[in-house]
Amino acid sequence: MSRLIQFNKPYGVVCQFSPDGRHPTLATHVDVPEVYPAGRLDTDSEGLLLLTDDGTLQHRITDPRHKLVKVYRVQVEREPDEAALAGMRRGLVLKDGPTRPCSVRRIDEPLDLWPRSPPVRHRLSVPTCWLEIELCEGRNRQVRRMTAAIGHPTLRLVRVAIGPWSLGRLLPGQWADADAGLLPAGAGRS
Repeated sequence: MSRLIQFNKPYGVVCQFSPDGRHPTLATHVDVPEVYPAGRLDTDSEGLLLLTDDGTLQHRITDPRHKLVKVYRVQVEREPDEAALAGMRRGLVLKDGPTRPCSVRRIDEPLDLWPRSPPVRHRLSVPTCWLEIELCEGRNRQVRRMTAAIGHPTLRLVRVAIGPWSLGRLLPGQWADADAGLLPAGAGRS
């Protein structure tokens, strides 16, 4: 039977088990043999990371052809206007090509988020805004590049869901076994 783990990756942890000499790794928090990340989160991003011992499941979670929606809560500099958000919804052209359309909306500051360590730098003269972004692709630093492309750099990024799996009540550094059967055969295929 496949093992699937939901892990709340803290800020500053690198998405690998082998030491890189500069950052804490997954091994600092998850002492489970033979599981590997199904996708990645940048060192400066936080939130849901799935780990599995099943290569087929790992591929189904990460392959964009399966179109699993990933949900992010993102704090950006300043408040984007509706035209900027509409551009994200249609898809943006980044250096590596156009993005797929996504869902994006303004949200209130999430009250269920933990304080980040170190905290996001607060500048009195620059307001911030929280967005919820849903997308079904996962290019390298894509959310950060998309918000930068509309002129609103990302200050904090927390992934809260991948397909049917959500962060739930896991605090940074905590993990729990997940139900690998939540993704039925053929789910998400186009």
